[in-house]
Amino acid sequence: MLVYVVNKEGKALMPCNAVKARILLKQGKAKVIKRTPFTIQLVYGSAGYKQEIVLGVDAGSKTIGLSAVTEKKELFSSEVILRNDIVELLSVRNQNRHTRRNRKTRYRQPRFLNRVSTKKKGWLAPSILNKIDTHLKVVDKVHDILPISKIIVEVASFDIQKIKNPEIQGVEYQQGDQLGFWNVRQFVMHRDGHQCQGKKGCKNKILNVHHIESRKTGGNSPSDLVTLCKECHALYHQGKLELNFQRGKSFRDATFMGIMRWSFYDKIKEKYSNVNLTYGYITKNIRIENKLPKKHRMDALCITGKPNIEKSDNKYLIKQVRKHNRQIHKSKILKGGKRKLNQSPYLVFNFRLFDKVEYKRQECFIFGRRQRGCFDLRKLDGTKIHANANVKELKLKEKRKTLIYEWIINVTI
Repeated sequence: MLVYVVNKEGKALMPCNAVKARILLKQGKAKVIKRTPFTIQLVYGSAGYKQEIVLGVDAGSKTIGLSAVTEKKELFSSEVILRNDIVELLSVRNQNRHTRRNRKTRYRQPRFLNRVSTKKKGWLAPSILNKIDTHLKVVDKVHDILPISKIIVEVASFDIQKIKNPEIQGVEYQQGDQLGFWNVRQFVMHRDGHQCQGKKGCKNKILNVHHIESRKTGGNSPSDLVTLCKECHALYHQGKLELNFQRGKSFRDATFMGIMRWSFYDKIKEKYSNVNLTYGYITKNIRIENKLPKKHRMDALCITGKPNIEKSDNKYLIKQVRKHNRQIHKSKILKGGKRKLNQSPYLVFNFRLFDKVEYKRQECFIFGRRQRGCFDLRKLDGTKIHANANVKELKLKEKRKTLIYEWIINVTI
């Protein structure tokens, strides 16, 4: 087990083994400042001997891989699970605002002038900006415990048109499927032959465009739209008609990587001097040559260029969670026009959501709380420990933060 060390001023030094850390703590020469990853701070001045440490960052839209290595040994290995609920939460907020304005105030024309400033050059959608900020945050966290001398970031570019049509080339890139059509609606109706796709033989001439998935999850892409007549559209939303359509392949992750790669690289260069780029095909070639499994932390190890060093048998699984639930009431209105509260109490038996606790000598996290004192306990990978654990059997280990850590020992490759 490695123990991370910082000096009196809070700057990272080379890690030490558990035996040395125990001696320093017993002699009063150090104090514990962080439990996960376990970090101690020296109480006396020490410049410390430093080696060159390379940090590999496998950027991603759902999971980040991190690996910090020296010439001979891997010092830190981690996978970070990102949030993917921001688009849905913003859509729900937008929906609630519309209904509240229509319910409580007179109608007013929408104002767009006050939104222009957000569309200035360099503006990023909140979901993308959150993921980029998390990439930067986890790199900062590694810098807090290790004296990183070099960062290598893998970026990827996806040719979405090539994925859709492998034979596309030249000027065809400028002549997409919707060339010559006024809007997406016109294109979808032309694609479906201006006929209702709900029932066979339906000849209703009043046509609508229906979202296969809700607009907040599927967007307005043609692959998520289908032509229905007015009657079939109404019957479907009344639950009297079944449709077996499936939306086409989603390219949300590929689009995100195309947007974030240069934004992340430019921002990390502003913070740290020695930052280099690598590409996905190089990482894949190194991983295959060294017969390593396809995991994000293994990709990060390949990104460092040292896949054959002594690998860490421990890893940290990190999960990003939201700070607060800002929606006060649930969207569904009950009888009598009442709305149920959507916010749970801040503390339930002095525990918060995602607090790390010990239950029967096993560390886990609180994923659900009940007023009667029964808690839902799980690991960060979703493994259920107990669905109704008694609060009297819980012991608090760490208070929750936006990034919660789980230390996994004896990891096999």
